[in-house]
Amino acid sequence: MDRDEENYWHLRPYNVPNLPPVDVVEPLTARNLFQLYCNTFLAANFAESWVFWMDVGKTRMQVEGEEAKKTGAKMPSFRATIQNMIKVEGVRSIYAGFSAMVARNFLFNSVRVVLYDIFRRPFLYVNERNEEVLGTHWALGCGFTAGCIAQGLSNPFDIVKVRMQTEGRRRQLGYEPRVNNMVQAFVDIYKHGGLPSMWKGVGPSCLRACLMTAGDVGTYDLSKRMLKRHLNLEEGIPLRFGASMCAGFTASVLSTPADVIKSRMMNQPVDENGKNLYYRNSLECVRTLVKEEGALTLYKGFLPIWFRLGPFSVLFWLSIEQLRQWEGQVGF
Repeated sequence: MDRDEENYWHLRPYNVPNLPPVDVVEPLTARNLFQLYCNTFLAANFAESWVFWMDVGKTRMQVEGEEAKKTGAKMPSFRATIQNMIKVEGVRSIYAGFSAMVARNFLFNSVRVVLYDIFRRPFLYVNERNEEVLGTHWALGCGFTAGCIAQGLSNPFDIVKVRMQTEGRRRQLGYEPRVNNMVQAFVDIYKHGGLPSMWKGVGPSCLRACLMTAGDVGTYDLSKRMLKRHLNLEEGIPLRFGASMCAGFTASVLSTPADVIKSRMMNQPVDENGKNLYYRNSLECVRTLVKEEGALTLYKGFLPIWFRLGPFSVLFWLSIEQLRQWEGQVGF
């Protein structure tokens, strides 16, 4: 209050500055997006270098389960699959297709995280406690959309990765070699099916990527906010570790059925005209699996998927956050 010349007191309006929210994200600039893209690529490859062998074992387990059902043989376990690969094909076999995975990360992991960061920003708001909030449905929806776009771009590399991972099994069964390296795999796919064959199985692949990105990126974002709010955790390793554990489990539960369908669709042989020999489309694949092998087949390989995505998510997000911290940025 101010007093005038006649000793009357008056209220004077003050311009109270708006304080920034407690958990604001990094401003959206070209530089920050490029840093996030590079950090995500480095973090994804670092995490994959530790857990990629689980992805190979999971893919082989799903494919060998298909063969076992057709021949009446015993369904393979994850441990037996890995042991057989090392014994018959050598230790290098459990990292088959790693080069395709590295190339895929340019267009999948990096793109999905960057797109998610762009998509979520219009839906962020500050609540009455001056906290930045993101609705659950918006986070999952942004993750779903980002995953679909990223997988659509990277699907050819996914096909090559699956074929390189299963090549050892084909040779065990006496088939002629189909894949020797990544470049030759692309040439072979194009030769037998043309450009459209590069996107074979894109339906289940995109569905899996949508669910995995929603479960991984979206859940990580939401979990960090909830752990901060309810457990009063500060930005640091305990908060990041807890959020990444939640993200890995959610991503595994959501993506396993689509992952099984994707592996079956991508690995099936084709005739001279490039036509699929086992399943015409994803819906027929689902019906056949449920009818012949039971509904639980859609979760075939769940444990190795979880054992892979759990550690992957922890290593992936801890690496991204540490790189951002070294660069002077705030947490994701």
